Amino acid sequence: MQTVGLTWQHSVEVAAVLAATGGAMALSARSRVRNAGAFLRETAVIGVLYGLWRLAGEISQSGVDHAFDRARWIQRIEGYLPLPSEHAVQHAILGHSHVVQAANLYYATMHMTTMLVFLIWLFVRHRDRYRPIRMTMAWTTLACLLIQLTPVAPPRLLAHSGLVDTGLLYNQSVYSNGLAFDQMSAMPSVHVAWAVCVGWYVWRVSPSRWRWAGPAHAVITILVVVATGNHWWLDGIVAVALLAASAWAVYGGRAGVGALVDRWRAAREPLVGEPEPVAVG
Repeated sequence: MQTVGLTWQHSVEVAAVLAATGGAMALSARSRVRNAGAFLRETAVIGVLYGLWRLAGEISQSGVDHAFDRARWIQRIEGYLPLPSEHAVQHAILGHSHVVQAANLYYATMHMTTMLVFLIWLFVRHRDRYRPIRMTMAWTTLACLLIQLTPVAPPRLLAHSGLVDTGLLYNQSVYSNGLAFDQMSAMPSVHVAWAVCVGWYVWRVSPSRWRWAGPAHAVITILVVVATGNHWWLDGIVAVALLAASAWAVYGGRAGVGALVDRWRAAREPLVGEPEPVAVG
């Protein structure tokens, strides 16, 4: 069960076609065609990020010798932190088969789907906010992928972790169709990074009374990735820290550039009371 099953090579190829088509459409004299071209180019960016995610999974799968050691290290670190018990979260739903299956389905389908819907909504309804948010998401994803090049096993695969692989338990595993190469990319959690990104910006951008759906998606995702045994709390904490750092870099950088531009303009303007230079004819 996968939202998207493209390989990284196919993802990059599709992204290249979308970028080329969008670039050609940008030359059109019709505004609708240019807008559609801009949308295709933005979709190409998402395709590249998805391809990099799949590539990172393949690379991490090729060096799994110490992946379980790193997972046990994360488990030990959590023992020193005031975090809730992952076991308590999972055991709270294990006795309710429908809840467990719904959690498995949410984990499998809402990750990519929600981000795509969010970006489309942002692009169509709030174009002025789209670019910095997309940049924040892109830098966050890239940072997560760079860390994921170091393989880390998920808790559900860790012996004596006490967590059950709920996907296998109900034959809903996203890895049961042979696409198991990204199982060793547990740290940090891209699921959590994207969900919190969607949740935060839906709440900040949308004027609708339904904007609570964004934070609700973030909370549900965080609980689901833990309850299904796919991530430790620390996987999500690191992901959110990367998201915050990326947002600061994007928005802080834009503010810094804006301040420099304002200073440059102010330096070029004549001082109050200073006579304008008179041209000699």
